Formats: sequence, C-alpha cells, structure tokens
Amino acid sequence: MPKYKHVNNELIEITGVELEELNAREQAWKDSALDRELQQLRKKRNKLLLECDWIELNNAPLTDLQKNEWRVYRTELRDLTNGLTTADEVIAKEFPTKPGKEE
Repeated sequence: MPKYKHVNNELIEITGVELEELNAREQAWKDSALDRELQQLRKKRNKLLLECDWIELNNAPLTDLQKNEWRVYRTELRDLTNGLTTADEVIAKEFPTKPGKEE
C-alpha cells in the first residue's frame, strides 16, 4: 500500500528512498520504546523515593515497625525495574502501596 505526503497542498506518493527512511525512523521509535517507558517509570519512582527520604532521619516520628514498613516500601520501589524487558511490562508494572495507605 503506497504512502503519501503533502507537498504544496497536493498528495504525492513517497519515493522508495523516502519510504525506507520513514520505515527506519518508525522502527527506531519502536526499538526505543522500552528505554522511553523505563525513563518514565524511573522518574515517577525517584519522585516517590524522594518524598519518603524523611523516614531515614533519626528523629522521624515512627515506631520501629513503621520504619520497617517504610524501608520495605522503599526497597520495593528501588527494585521496581528489575526484570522488565519489554515496554508492555513497564506499562503494566504497578507501584507498591505506601505504608498506611489502603490498596
């Protein structure tokens, strides 16, 4: 099926060379999907880690049990990207629940 482009308000069929370039760009975009999705996941994960850095302070108002729950949560966040090999896996990945929050 031929592809077309607009040139001066006219539809013109894309040449073979242009089609190869277009297909190469589309493939490069698809090939970089995992990296793009991981970048977004890490950005959100890093924000969540920053939001709970306070739990490591000596004067954090938490019991030992609560501190442990937060440490487990932080470990789950850090391990979030382990084993992800496709963009679909990254998209489907669920974030752990913060301690004290209902699922």
